[in-house]
Amino acid sequence: MDFDERLCRRDCRPGLAVTIDKRSIAEKAPRPERHVAVVVVGAGAAGVAAAIEAARAGVEVLLIDENPVDNDMMAMDVPLYFGQRMQPSVRNRALMMERVVETNPALAEAHEAGVDVQLGTYVWGAFVNGPTVRELPGPMLGLADDRRSWLVGYDRLIVAAGARDVAMGFPGWERAGAMGANGAVSLLTRYRALGSQRMVIVGSGDLGLRTAALALESGVAVAGIVEVANTVRGDEAIARSLAGRGVPLYIAHTIREARGRVGEIDSVVLVQVDESLKPVAGSEREIACDTVCLALGLAPNVELLHLVGARLAFDSALGGWIPELNDQMQTSVPTVFAAGDCTGVHDAMLADPEIARTQGRLAGIAAAQSLGAATPPKIPLPHRGRGQGEGAVHAYWRTWLQSLLHAGGWEVNICQCEEVTRRELVDVKPPRYLKWESPQMEARSLDTMLRDGPVNQDQIKRLTRAGMGPCQSRRCREQVGLLLAQAAATSIDRIPLPSFRPPIRPLPMNVLWPTDEPAAMREDWVSWFGIPTQFSPHWEAGMAIAEPTAQTRLILSDE
Repeated sequence: MDFDERLCRRDCRPGLAVTIDKRSIAEKAPRPERHVAVVVVGAGAAGVAAAIEAARAGVEVLLIDENPVDNDMMAMDVPLYFGQRMQPSVRNRALMMERVVETNPALAEAHEAGVDVQLGTYVWGAFVNGPTVRELPGPMLGLADDRRSWLVGYDRLIVAAGARDVAMGFPGWERAGAMGANGAVSLLTRYRALGSQRMVIVGSGDLGLRTAALALESGVAVAGIVEVANTVRGDEAIARSLAGRGVPLYIAHTIREARGRVGEIDSVVLVQVDESLKPVAGSEREIACDTVCLALGLAPNVELLHLVGARLAFDSALGGWIPELNDQMQTSVPTVFAAGDCTGVHDAMLADPEIARTQGRLAGIAAAQSLGAATPPKIPLPHRGRGQGEGAVHAYWRTWLQSLLHAGGWEVNICQCEEVTRRELVDVKPPRYLKWESPQMEARSLDTMLRDGPVNQDQIKRLTRAGMGPCQSRRCREQVGLLLAQAAATSIDRIPLPSFRPPIRPLPMNVLWPTDEPAAMREDWVSWFGIPTQFSPHWEAGMAIAEPTAQTRLILSDE
């Protein structure tokens, strides 16, 4: 049955013939370069385990992992908050590839199981048919390396995309040396290329304590651990061990500012806070360091899950927005599964990677079973945990934000990429570089917007550009949400997650799409917009007004 007959049988009355408008995109959509039964995104503990289980069940598996990440991406803090603390060796791609493979022995096991492992390859988009797209032959992923991009179709998708650092701004945090704990751990272990000499760690939970211990083992001096609460939050045994090794613990303190040469951190100024989180007069102390490592917590990477339409729910104890899953790690989209930190992060997962590994095995088995593979022995579902209780994680982040507001003020950039300050965010001001002022702009505020409905991060993003820079809100998403919730006098779970659109990471245009559109698509490109003169100089276009043309118009005629 050809394309026209399918449309006729589905949409038309008997006796009518259907032809396709040659200017429509029908049958002109890009085709995948390859189709794979199961694609696994992320080669951490969960992703590799999922790939191995699916392959052993007899299914074709493609395992994608973005490491080693290109130096230019690292410089933009993508995918982790690296803070410009990479050694020059990260430019040696062959060496970094060697180290990535060496530090992840499970990759060899995956290869032996028949998995097609592609490292240094990242996912920049996901495309599925829906209300606005109906021409795709099936679900597809946009992949890219440092040279080109391509599309891959799949039957089942397993997302094991991990988690990223939660950052909070302070005066000077735009300097090189402010970084995240996950970024530091990645540079210490996977790349063995952390350029820090002396580090101050912010946050005393298990993430901060374990990062401090790893830094010491790697020869990096830890000048102190800063905690806004009145007690250490993480494992007491690790805290005692660190104290015994001479690491100072600054309890009930926050950051006043980071100081240093132009563009570099040379020291950080701490200040003690009282019960209302306000600075205590005369309590400032300056600590020499070249790195301020933020270990406040982790947030699941859900961008790809959002793109494929998986339903997300808010769970503070697991880091915020996470996919809804059944006991087989299946999302609300039957063909999509998820495992590991992207499904929710809690302290037990930091201590025991076997939790993520078991989740991955479950997802791999379930994906293979859904394709008709033989049923393996049942694996018990690992406890996903509730961390520190419902709301406690975001309450902790809110406490840090309040202390930093009191210590550093409202004129601190909350979005580094677009240079949007905290005050400009809550006042809903346009970017300063536009130099755009008007009575309408002056009259607008968060209060006036609340009259139209709940605060929407997408709306705020478009009006202020907070979150629209190269890092794509990886550094500012949580603090923007918390600040908006505070200004709107609501809870963080009432602030919707901002939407995501491809590309979900920055990449060069010559890599994103190195070839032109096919001739069939390019031939009537102008008519898609109904403005034939849009590419003509205005002095030639005159006052001509084009007749609009429907992009996907069906021409019906009596036979």
